[in-house]
Amino acid sequence: MTRIYDGLLLLGEILFLIFKVLYFICESICTMFIPVTRKSVTGEIVLVTGAGHGIGKELAIGYATLGATVVCWDINEETNKQTMNEIKQMGKYSVYAYRCDVANKEEVFRTVEKVRKEVGDVTILVNNAGIAYVKKLLDQSVDEIARVINVNMTSHYWTLQAFLPSMIEKNRGHVVAISSITIFWGATHATVYCATKSAIKALMEAISDELRTYSKGKSLIKFTTVYPALVLTGLAKKPRIRFPSIMGGLTPQEAATLIIDAQRQNFKERSIPSRWLPLLYALRILPNKVINCIWDFLDIGVDAED
Repeated sequence: MTRIYDGLLLLGEILFLIFKVLYFICESICTMFIPVTRKSVTGEIVLVTGAGHGIGKELAIGYATLGATVVCWDINEETNKQTMNEIKQMGKYSVYAYRCDVANKEEVFRTVEKVRKEVGDVTILVNNAGIAYVKKLLDQSVDEIARVINVNMTSHYWTLQAFLPSMIEKNRGHVVAISSITIFWGATHATVYCATKSAIKALMEAISDELRTYSKGKSLIKFTTVYPALVLTGLAKKPRIRFPSIMGGLTPQEAATLIIDAQRQNFKERSIPSRWLPLLYALRILPNKVINCIWDFLDIGVDAED
């Protein structure tokens, strides 16, 4: 009787699993056709790393425009203050600027304490800071490799350890990480950059699952990983695009607007532009030689810097 009972119980679990799978598939399909309501960020405390230029600067401006309190972090104190001042000139005075090298663990935790005392607990963390040396792997120095890894990847561990505790305590918050579309195929002259951006995807998936597991599914903290395509920030000085009318680069402002939308709609993953993500996942099931042929035809890449 025990074996029969266990068998029926297992069958019930399998049927319930099938029901949930079908339900969530239908829910996902519906979101493709029915716009998701964008949640308000008014009154939220948003911290943006790498806010001194490019996407980070436009993210800070975008969130401030939407009524959030914005905390700007950047290693370049001058450009970081310029971002803050531009926001204030817009009549948005709830903005703060802190010089911080996110690759330096001690500096991160010191600056976190300042933010907590002077501004409050961060409720939306945007890990945006990133660098790249566009050259062949064998031409990169040990210091260059270490710097890219520390800024692009390791820094995420320090900010997560610093800001997640208050989010967990209040059971609310949102973490956004800026990865890259290049993680889906890798790119010549970006061997270190691509590896760090791939690690971000794995980290975000792992920490999201960790919170879900330990909260027994009750965690309300959201995680969004964004994969931008080519954004004209100056990070890649010699981009190569065969069909610019189809795959031309976005401005930092355009990219920031789409990233904020992805966060406000609670997307777990989002490519910028959005059409790329399903296409790239589909391409991964093809043989490697087929993928190579497609990329050779499209001729998308970045030439090495002098």
